[in-house]
Amino acid sequence: MNFRFSLTLPLFFLALFYHVAYAQEGSKLFNTFCATCHVDDPQSRAPNLSILKQLNPEQVLSALEKGSMIKVGAERSRKERIALAEFVTGKSYDPSHKDLISPLAYCNKNNAANSHVTPTSMNWNSWGVNNENTRFQHKKNTSIQLNSVQTLKLKWSFGFPGAASASTQAIVNNHRVYVGSWEGDVFSLDAATGCIHWRVEAEAGVRAGLVIDDKASTVFFGDLAANVYAVDANNGKVIWKSKVDSHPLARISGGLKLHDGLIYIPISSREESMAGDPRYPCCRFQGSVVALQQNNGTQAWKTMLIDEPAQSKGLSAAGIASYGPAGVAVWNSPALDIKRHALYIGTGNSYTSPNARLSDSIVALDLKNGALLWSQQFTPNDMWNGSCPETAQNHTNCANLDAPDFDFSAPPMIVQTAVGDRIIASQKSGVIYSLDPNKKGALVWQKKVGVGGTSGGIMFGSAADDHAIYAALSDATRVKNKLDPNTGGGLVALDQSTGRELWRTAHPPCGERKLCSQAQTAAVSVSDDLVFSGSIDGHLRAYSTRTGEIVWSYDTAQTFNTVNGVKAKGGSISDAGVAIVGSMLFTNSGYSHHSGINPGNVFLAFEIQP
Repeated sequence: MNFRFSLTLPLFFLALFYHVAYAQEGSKLFNTFCATCHVDDPQSRAPNLSILKQLNPEQVLSALEKGSMIKVGAERSRKERIALAEFVTGKSYDPSHKDLISPLAYCNKNNAANSHVTPTSMNWNSWGVNNENTRFQHKKNTSIQLNSVQTLKLKWSFGFPGAASASTQAIVNNHRVYVGSWEGDVFSLDAATGCIHWRVEAEAGVRAGLVIDDKASTVFFGDLAANVYAVDANNGKVIWKSKVDSHPLARISGGLKLHDGLIYIPISSREESMAGDPRYPCCRFQGSVVALQQNNGTQAWKTMLIDEPAQSKGLSAAGIASYGPAGVAVWNSPALDIKRHALYIGTGNSYTSPNARLSDSIVALDLKNGALLWSQQFTPNDMWNGSCPETAQNHTNCANLDAPDFDFSAPPMIVQTAVGDRIIASQKSGVIYSLDPNKKGALVWQKKVGVGGTSGGIMFGSAADDHAIYAALSDATRVKNKLDPNTGGGLVALDQSTGRELWRTAHPPCGERKLCSQAQTAAVSVSDDLVFSGSIDGHLRAYSTRTGEIVWSYDTAQTFNTVNGVKAKGGSISDAGVAIVGSMLFTNSGYSHHSGINPGNVFLAFEIQP
């Protein structure tokens, strides 16, 4: 007994020594390389320490080695990455921990309801279900309506291995669901059972919405390293892969679109956040839209959204090389106007001076060659990056401390009104604009529906049916650098022709709920007489399109027993919205970025009960 005690005790202290040493190293690494972005700041795109502590070290390590933080992780050794993961989570790394998917989760003749795919018109393709980005599923394609929604029940749940956010827009085609993961996995799932038809690993995380050509049986998607993939929809085999931007921080965050043999890809970047570090040479990324040939991935055209390449501007106040102009990222999915042979996008702010003329604009490009047709700028002089917020530790890289950061993060929509076609653009300022595509985007009306701010206003997207526009509001505010649970949120409906407010519904109060915010940042989706909106508080709610009354609600912020055996929980709902097809509804839950306060990694399938 004494012998065993004397042997074990030194081993215990040795393990404790290494744990303390790792913690000290992790703290130093975090303060040196990570603290500038991962701060308690309302403008920060990165999760703060209180959110990171909800994760396990394996999730953080996965993000550093393959997920959204791969560019940062690549600069650190494996030992340093483990030390960082342990420090930010406050937990010990278990090298034996593997979040593997069981072979039983893959489809076979017993668990695949549709092993032979049958074509159907009831699909949800790309970000907005259609070229116009309206996110409207017609009643002929869904039985989820006001008179049936109370019978909507959870059918199955699916866990994304290693993920801390679940927010990619799912698409549904011929009884299969295609969805990506921030950890770089893309799955083809059986819509009825959730079993896996195939799984593909991308080079980096997949945030952008996918698009499918069912005639060619090909799925296309982009990743957070600016790669585009074409994959055989039947078996998951990669047909081709194409790099669409050479900047090391370029990424694809907006949903892809497909038309007449071309794939349209919006290009954004993480450089805006990196500029918060005074040692970062800010800034050289310039936003663009790229068109690739669908059959082989070769570039058909690329339109840069800044007129001149970034030039050296000498040294910053910190003695670091500085550049400009930069920015004008495209965070959102294009709207395709086939009638006018045009593509419409909303652009982001400039990162530096001089300000770019196409920043914070609605831009029209020619579908065939990418030529600029027209543009309308709505927030001039918006030169913003991670060093500009008042609470930033250093403003060295900021060109305009008063810049509001009013990107168009929500995609534009094309609607047919009683007075003609209109482009509807929703901005982080909380303003919705109606533009006339026949008059080079001339303003028809504008309506301020929210307070606005760096976290929206309107964040990731509005929706429209045949008569109204529906917009969810973020309007998040902070108290002592924490999201205020008593402010923000709400859903508003406007008349398409005039912009007149039809109704407005406040977000239900948080009460005693933990990890709660009333902000509604996720894109909304519409069926015949219902609007679905997810919230940072984790609830998915259905509203009547006629009155705005909340008629159904489901709390996704809980743990789930998944069909693939992966441990999964829901949390904040943000970014993408639900996909509505037939009698089923699909949504992600869990978000740890940009006002997301409750991480998660679950994908949920609901169905109307007979």
